[in-house]
Amino acid sequence: MLTKRIIACLDVRDGQVVKGVQFQDLRHAGDPGELARRYNVEGIDEVVILDITATLERRQALARTIDAVAREIFLPLTVGGGIRSEDDAAAAVEAGADKVSLNTAALRNPAIISSLASRYGSQAVIVAIDARRHEQGYAVYVRSGTTAAMRDAVEWAREAESRGAGEILLTSMDRDGTKAGFDCGMTAAVSDAVQIPVIASGGAGTFDHFVDVFTAGRADAALAASIFHYAESSVADLKKYLDEHGIPMRR
Repeated sequence: MLTKRIIACLDVRDGQVVKGVQFQDLRHAGDPGELARRYNVEGIDEVVILDITATLERRQALARTIDAVAREIFLPLTVGGGIRSEDDAAAAVEAGADKVSLNTAALRNPAIISSLASRYGSQAVIVAIDARRHEQGYAVYVRSGTTAAMRDAVEWAREAESRGAGEILLTSMDRDGTKAGFDCGMTAAVSDAVQIPVIASGGAGTFDHFVDVFTAGRADAALAASIFHYAESSVADLKKYLDEHGIPMRR
């Protein structure tokens, strides 16, 4: 089994980290620079900054926030939110991002995936998919989870891969912030459909939830926010627990 990654997500609004439940009822969770500094020391594998209202407010991800986080970590940094063009992606990279995450823009203009993959390499292009369970499968949503995209998550993940995406960031809107566990069924469906890494997001509440998503969900990485932000669990303890359960972790 290849080593797995643990990723901390910083959902940012107005320069501060926030966290909600199922994309609603956001509350303050800390300063992005301070949290990034702590995660860097604790041994997190990667950090993702998502400017969660950038698309709705038609603005770029905050360069100052990206810079503040990039200064504190020595590991891969992904930035998403409001990246609608190659210029937006270039601004994020210039501010310190190693990877960019596309969501609404990729669905509206799938060619941007190929353009950015050609410019920066597929490893730097992540397609984020926010989805809910639906009678016919897994329905994709855009614009910070406010609008149905009329696409199925598995189908869209396959297309994103074919266009040059290097990873899929798959968020279960049903599980987001609930601490009820990742949606392993949805994660497995997407993981089995593509050859590129799938990052599972939404629902982390216990160490066993990570075991489940790496085994039953067949995820390559797991992303969490609340469980880390409020110091409920340490990254080091989580990695030790996963090692003890036969899941190889990055050092």
